[in-house]
Amino acid sequence: MKNFYLFCIVALGISCNSSENKATTILEQKAEVKQVAIPVLNLEEANRLAQLPLDCIQTEYPNKLNQVIDGGEDLQSPQVLHPAFYGCFDWHSAVHGHWSLVSLLKQFPELNNRDKTMAMLFENISENNIKAEVSYFFGKHNTTYERTYGWAWLLKLAEELHTWDDPNARVLEQNLQPLTDLIVDKYLEFLPKLNYPIRVGEHPNTAFGLSFAYDYAKTVGNTELKSLIEQRAKDFYTNDAGCPLSWEPSGFDFLSPCLEEAALMKRVLSSEEFQAWLSSFLPQLKEKDFSIETGKVSDRTDGKLVHLDGVNFSRAWSLNEIAKDLPEYNHLKNIANQHINYSLPGIVGDSYEGGHWLGSFAIYALNSVERD
Repeated sequence: MKNFYLFCIVALGISCNSSENKATTILEQKAEVKQVAIPVLNLEEANRLAQLPLDCIQTEYPNKLNQVIDGGEDLQSPQVLHPAFYGCFDWHSAVHGHWSLVSLLKQFPELNNRDKTMAMLFENISENNIKAEVSYFFGKHNTTYERTYGWAWLLKLAEELHTWDDPNARVLEQNLQPLTDLIVDKYLEFLPKLNYPIRVGEHPNTAFGLSFAYDYAKTVGNTELKSLIEQRAKDFYTNDAGCPLSWEPSGFDFLSPCLEEAALMKRVLSSEEFQAWLSSFLPQLKEKDFSIETGKVSDRTDGKLVHLDGVNFSRAWSLNEIAKDLPEYNHLKNIANQHINYSLPGIVGDSYEGGHWLGSFAIYALNSVERD
């Protein structure tokens, strides 16, 4: 009988050890994450993506004006109302279509159709056209036009021109300056009045609007705008915790409310402050096996459903911003790459519903990938 009890104890020990080994194996397997290919913006890809804005920045129709009509005199064609940014279906897409071309020309001087591209930029961003764009914002119902999504992209275009070491860029930057100054003034006027941030996955998202404006202010040395954005970001988001990332994306999202906010706070907080804040806001991001499924697009001919390609690109640039200079978050870069790789093949040669804007998102996401 004693031998029987001894056998049972040994057997139980073996069983426990076996369970422990099995649990360890499961944990080890869970920690193994497949590394995907790192997407690269090379000359071939640049030429492919450049064709999207080239095909739309001077394409007037179809067009969504987002206009408040005060009288018959307001019923003008898109090009009359917006002589610089009338293409690409809507004003903000036209603006970031121009940003795309500037960004690609700046990175790849040997870009195909360089002369044609430069001629289009000069034709659209002329001194007179920009004066007309400025005038539009002084219309009775136009003071909040494109707030803050289009504003943010306008400042991103201005930043890209400012950092491009090319004589052509100086002329274009100077031509654009009156509109740039107006948008800066609009941020300075609006942000103190905004009592609550807008936490959606589309155009009005406050964190996105502040991030691009902050980049501009930091680049050009506008301390007033930079300081205001830092303060407002802290006012809005310092006490946020437990962001419901599992609720994302909504059906029409092209921005991630959680990740855009985190990417903004990465910009305005010190490294130590940010890591403490992120541990409360999105603690799961630090887990090496953290994953998030890409947004799935069911119909790229549907102008709203194709937004989910945008959410993949914007998630990627946000994840890369969060991980930058923080080795403990390097695993997020692989997730960013997964998102880019899912959506990048489908945006060229597809319908105008996505083609008029997704190229810019793809380029910005690719620019966020660290290159050796």
